[in-house]
Amino acid sequence: MSVPEADADLPTVGVVVLTQGTRPADLDRGIRSVLAQQDVTLDVVCVGNGWQPADLPVGVQALSLPTNLGIPAGRNRGVSRVTGDYLFFLDDDASIPDPHFLRDAIAQLRADPTIGLLQPRVEDPTGVLSPRRWIPRIRKGEATTPGPVFSVWEGAVLLPRVVFDATGGWAEPFFYAHEGIELAWRVWDQGRVAWYAGDLVAHHPVILPTRHADYYRLNARNRVWLARRNLPALFVPLYVGSWTAIQVLRWAPANRPALRAWFGGWREGWRSDPGPRHPLRARTVWRMTRAGRPPII
Repeated sequence: MSVPEADADLPTVGVVVLTQGTRPADLDRGIRSVLAQQDVTLDVVCVGNGWQPADLPVGVQALSLPTNLGIPAGRNRGVSRVTGDYLFFLDDDASIPDPHFLRDAIAQLRADPTIGLLQPRVEDPTGVLSPRRWIPRIRKGEATTPGPVFSVWEGAVLLPRVVFDATGGWAEPFFYAHEGIELAWRVWDQGRVAWYAGDLVAHHPVILPTRHADYYRLNARNRVWLARRNLPALFVPLYVGSWTAIQVLRWAPANRPALRAWFGGWREGWRSDPGPRHPLRARTVWRMTRAGRPPII
């Protein structure tokens, strides 16, 4: 299988597939689902986070990172290796079942230039009921209903490259967790909208996020960092305070070990350096509030 030669009439897409090499069958399935995309010109790189990608299909570049730099940094390294007017990020346990996915997703971006980021609906390919957390809205509604969102499931995300570059890219210090919230916020800060496309589908198995050993710590640390990096000063304690209350209510009665780990990360978030600060503009806060999600919850 080969990547088609560039056609001036087709949209160009740089695709970054991130992997640690621990899921070879899933990785192969995901890459081949990208190469099967029709009516687009692709430039694909497989980024090995602490791993040398091997046995890749013809036409796919390999980028080996000597150590695991974390999910956001791994994706950012891949961006520098691909060309295209659009960027598509795919995790190694995700795939795209429809060969017209990229064509149709780009058509949505072109039809509405206010959309700066698109996340599809996520489904388990075996038919297991998808968790509600995959719908990135407070009021979940139907999974098929599209609309503006303020966080994204990062496993399959499409952006115009100019928008991605303007955001500064994925938040490298985060390593894992909440980098999709920051990216969505920074898309909004470009005067664009992060969009949940419930009519488009990506596949991903239902796996508990708590499988990661540092889930609770990084979840809390990055929540604090998210506020410190991106919110106007007045909003920082309000946002962190609201999420602290939510976690206490969720876990205090039944999962005290998780809460202790979470507060360990919470303290780390205040004591450590989150990286450069780029507060959202006042007009962005107002737009987000009018759209239903003031950045205090």
